[in-house]
Amino acid sequence: MLLNPTIYSPRHQDQNFQEIIDKTIQFFETKGLQKVKDDDTNQVWYADFLDFIKKEKIFAALLTPPAYGKDNYRWDTWRIAHFNEILGFYGLAYWYTWQVSILGLGPIWMSENEALKQRAARLLEEGEVFAFGLSEKDHGADIYSTEMSLTPQKAGQYLANGSKYYIGNGNIAKMVSTFGKMSDSGDYVVFIANYQHEKYNCVQNVVNSQSYVAEYTLDDYPISEEDILHKNSEAWDAVLNTVNIGKYNLGWASIGMCTHALYEALSHASQRRLYDMYVTDFSHVRQMFVDGYSRLVAMKLVALRAADYMRVASSEDKRYLLYNPVVKMKVTTQGETVIDLLWDVIAAKGFEKNTFFEMASRDIRALPKLEGTVHVNIALILKFMASYFFRPKDYPEVEQQSQTTHDDYLFNQGPTRGLGRIQFHDYRKVYASVQLPNVKIFKQQIRLLKTLLMLAKPNKEQRKDIDFLMALGELFTLVVYGQLILENAKIYGISDDLVDQMFDFLVRDFSSHATQLYSKTSTTKAQSRLCLLMISKPVVNRARFNRLWSDQIYPLKDRYIMKP
Repeated sequence: MLLNPTIYSPRHQDQNFQEIIDKTIQFFETKGLQKVKDDDTNQVWYADFLDFIKKEKIFAALLTPPAYGKDNYRWDTWRIAHFNEILGFYGLAYWYTWQVSILGLGPIWMSENEALKQRAARLLEEGEVFAFGLSEKDHGADIYSTEMSLTPQKAGQYLANGSKYYIGNGNIAKMVSTFGKMSDSGDYVVFIANYQHEKYNCVQNVVNSQSYVAEYTLDDYPISEEDILHKNSEAWDAVLNTVNIGKYNLGWASIGMCTHALYEALSHASQRRLYDMYVTDFSHVRQMFVDGYSRLVAMKLVALRAADYMRVASSEDKRYLLYNPVVKMKVTTQGETVIDLLWDVIAAKGFEKNTFFEMASRDIRALPKLEGTVHVNIALILKFMASYFFRPKDYPEVEQQSQTTHDDYLFNQGPTRGLGRIQFHDYRKVYASVQLPNVKIFKQQIRLLKTLLMLAKPNKEQRKDIDFLMALGELFTLVVYGQLILENAKIYGISDDLVDQMFDFLVRDFSSHATQLYSKTSTTKAQSRLCLLMISKPVVNRARFNRLWSDQIYPLKDRYIMKP
C-alpha cells in the first residue's frame, strides 16, 4: 500500500498520467535530498519546480476540464489524489503551490463566465499557477464577516477595496479568485484580480517559509462585469464547494510526508545499535513502528475510499460531504500521530539538517490547521451524525473508481444547504461483514455511542457547548473512519492481521475520546456511565503482531533511501 518511488505502484491505466508520475519522480530524485533540504532551509523560491511543471504542462493536464483542454485533459480525482501523494512525499512546499492552484481554479470552473474559463485554460497551458483569496487577517475562517468590497460605479464598473491574508501563490497568480461583498447590498461576490495590476499590492509573505503565503490589498482596483465569476448565493456556494473539493487534498499531503518519514526512520533504527542491541530489537520500538505503520496504511485506505465517493457523487448522492472533512480532519491528525511515534524512535536524529524527517516533523503540523481547523471540520461532521446513525438509505455498492473520466459533478454541486438531510448507506452492514476480534470490540463501542445518542442524548445546553461537542465529534468520526477502512480493506485485499491491528488502535483511540467525553464538565451522569462502558482494551495477539513486524514492516528497511 505504501508509495515507493523506486518501484512505483500502481501502474496507472492512463499512460499519459503514468508518464507524469514518472517524470515528477525523476525530477525530485535528480534534484536529490540535499538540494531539497538546502532550498527549504534557505527559503529558495521553487522556480525549478514551476519551470518543470510548465515544461511538462502537468497542472494543465490534471486541472483542466476536457471542454477547455487537449486530449487527456480532465479533472480526475483518482489522478489528483496520487499526484498529491507524490508531492507530499518530497516536500510540502511543492504540494502547497499545487493545492492553492486547485482552490483558485474551483470558483472559475464553477462559473458561467466563459471568457474567464477560457483565460484560465490558456494560463494553465502556459504553466501559470492560481490563488484563492478567501480568508482575511481579522476574520480568518469567518467568511461571513469578509470586508473585501466591490463598490458600484457607472456603466457596470466597480472598485474593489480590501485585504486578503494567508493566500498561497498570491505573489505570482494572474488569476486570484477573490471573495467579497457588494458595498451597497452586502451580497456576496467572487471576482478575479491579477497580481500584476498596479492597484494590487502584495504586502508580504506572512510565513517564514519557502512557500509564499501572501497578504495582498486591493486599493480602488477596477473591476468590470467581465471580471466577476459569481454573485449572491452562487458566490457563497462556489467558495464553500471549492473548499469541499480542495480540503480533501490535505490528507494526501500527510500520507506522502509520513511515508517518506517512515522509510527514513526505519532505515536509521534498523542500523543503529544501543546497549548491544539494534534499536529495532526493542519491544517498545517495534510497538511504535507497528502502530505507526498500521495508522499510515489506514490513512491511505480512508483517503482512497473517500475519493471513490467523490467520483460517484451526484445531486442524489452527496455522501462525500461527510467523508471529505473526515479525511481533512482525521487523516491529517493521524499524520501528526505517525510522525510523533516515529520521532520517539529516532529521537535527536529527527532534528538533523540532512534528513527529510526534520522537514516532515515541522510541516505535518500545518495540515490539520489549514482549509478549516480541526474544530471547524468536527462541527461540520456532526451535522451528519443523526442521519448516519438513524436514517440509512439503500445505495448501489460503490466499487473502486479509477476510471479515466472527468469528475464534472464537483463543479455542479449546487446549494450548500441541507446537509442534515443527506443520507448514508447502513454502516452496520459494513461492520457486520467482518468478525475479527478487535472489530467486534469496536462494534460494541459503536453500539454504546448510539445508545448514548438515543437514551442520554445531548441536551439543549450541551448542543451549544463546543467543548462537549468536540469530544462527541471525535467519537463519531472514528465510526466513519473505521467504516471506510473496512470497505477499502476488502477492495485492496488487506490481510486480516493488518485490519485487526488497525482496529487495535481504533479501540484505544475510541477509549481515549470516551474518557475525554466522560471528563467534560457538562457530561451528565447517564452519559458518564455509558462513556465508562466504552473504555475497552483491544485483544492482544502476539503472533499477529510478530507476523506484521517480520512480514510487512521490517522488510521496508532500506527499501527506499533518497539520494543525497
